[in-house]
Amino acid sequence: MKKYLLFLLGLSLFLSSCSKNNDTQLAEEIAENVSTPEAEIDVTVQNFMWQTMNTYYFWQSDVADLGDYRFASYDDYVSYLETEEDPGTFFEEKLLYTEDRFSFYSDDYKELTQSFAGISKSNGLEFGLSLFVDSDDVYGYVRYIVPNSNASTKDIQRGDIFTGVNGTSLNLDNYIDLLFGDSDTYTLNMAEISNNVITNTDSEVTLTKEANLTENPIYINKVLETGGKKIGYLMYNGFTNEFDEQLNDAFGEFKSAGVTDLVLDLRYNPGGSVNSARLLSSMIYGTYTNSVFLKARYNAKLQSEFKDTDLIEYFADATDNNTPINTLGLSKVYIIATRSSASASELVMNGLDPYLNVIHIGTTTTGKNEFSVTFVDDLDNGNVYDPDREDNINPDNHWAIQPLIGRNENANGFSEYTDGLTPDISLSEDLSNLGVLGNLDEPLLAKAIAEITGTTAKMDFTVDMPVKLVSSSKMFTKIKDNMFMDIKKPLNLKINQ
Repeated sequence: MKKYLLFLLGLSLFLSSCSKNNDTQLAEEIAENVSTPEAEIDVTVQNFMWQTMNTYYFWQSDVADLGDYRFASYDDYVSYLETEEDPGTFFEEKLLYTEDRFSFYSDDYKELTQSFAGISKSNGLEFGLSLFVDSDDVYGYVRYIVPNSNASTKDIQRGDIFTGVNGTSLNLDNYIDLLFGDSDTYTLNMAEISNNVITNTDSEVTLTKEANLTENPIYINKVLETGGKKIGYLMYNGFTNEFDEQLNDAFGEFKSAGVTDLVLDLRYNPGGSVNSARLLSSMIYGTYTNSVFLKARYNAKLQSEFKDTDLIEYFADATDNNTPINTLGLSKVYIIATRSSASASELVMNGLDPYLNVIHIGTTTTGKNEFSVTFVDDLDNGNVYDPDREDNINPDNHWAIQPLIGRNENANGFSEYTDGLTPDISLSEDLSNLGVLGNLDEPLLAKAIAEITGTTAKMDFTVDMPVKLVSSSKMFTKIKDNMFMDIKKPLNLKINQ
């Protein structure tokens, strides 16, 4: 496949399949009507979805309805599109592989693409959700608060507990509607922990979601001087390429300060840009532009169109703005990662593993090793979303799909971590002692520092109330735990992981 593919490959392959069947009339009919099929109901979105998934979907060959020989005639194809009037249901029930946990759709591509830039409608409260012991009742615990958000102006902080919304107790059946429903304003019913027991209080906190809140993923970057070491600590909460320059600046500060060790905190980082993951890894390891960071693997149809060199991405020596990478050139890195660490977070850990000693502190990660791309109804650009082609997107179709289209391997060819990456040092967050992020006595950071300095910590690392994670606030954003590849070659695609 050429670098600047601009036609929907699925169409060409579909037509090729038809030609092999000597059904040239069918091929011509599909070609003439591919963007505007005539049907009794409007199937513009369903048509866009099928064509895209038939071309790019990683499991295309495993989904019978996406087969190149699926339809006997054009009318048969249109009738299939008409079988489900709701595009979202069509996507989920007819086009997805049964084991696909991560592909999704959006009925508003602008809202989706803004979320990849860290912009969303939010009250700024980031929280986890856990289950009471032997119960379907749910409680929330505050992880952190986004600066300059509505929550930042309220009396609520990390470690606070809530058990209800608007006077209704949370459980597995209602927590989604109560916390992530249509209402922009809700009141949290607060609780407290005493002797490892959660007890409701009379306290309430009212929060309001506000449009266009931007979250800087660089939540904390500081130099810790302890035990005779200069340790860089970076809490990074999302791979957002709009902040790559600031990320590089943070490493410049580490380098100027003479940092010799690094603790990279990805405990709440669900993923994002593959390119940001590549740049971050280069800042940690080095600017070795001949060293393989990842090798992409696509479905059989796409894979056969590539040269091997087209599938490889190397470590970087500059950002996309041509700013030289500030690298620490480390041989060992300490990474805090948990069940909430996914996709691009795992990519950094896996991509660095062949080159340096990655010490994983925390719990087993999510296990998302596939990447996705944002697709919109722009046939002449292969339906790949390009912000410079907004005027070319079908104005009658605002839908986008974010299907998994490939899998990233590291330099050793390893990518089999669908069950998650297991920690070298197992330590769960303790709800009775979450600590202050960035402080020397925050348990997970304290454990990393003890490993770096070689000193026996006086701190007791016993976990009295481990989290039984149900979900988190980040899983109800548009981006969720998506990994998107925005590397421009070999397909000039914007891809996410």
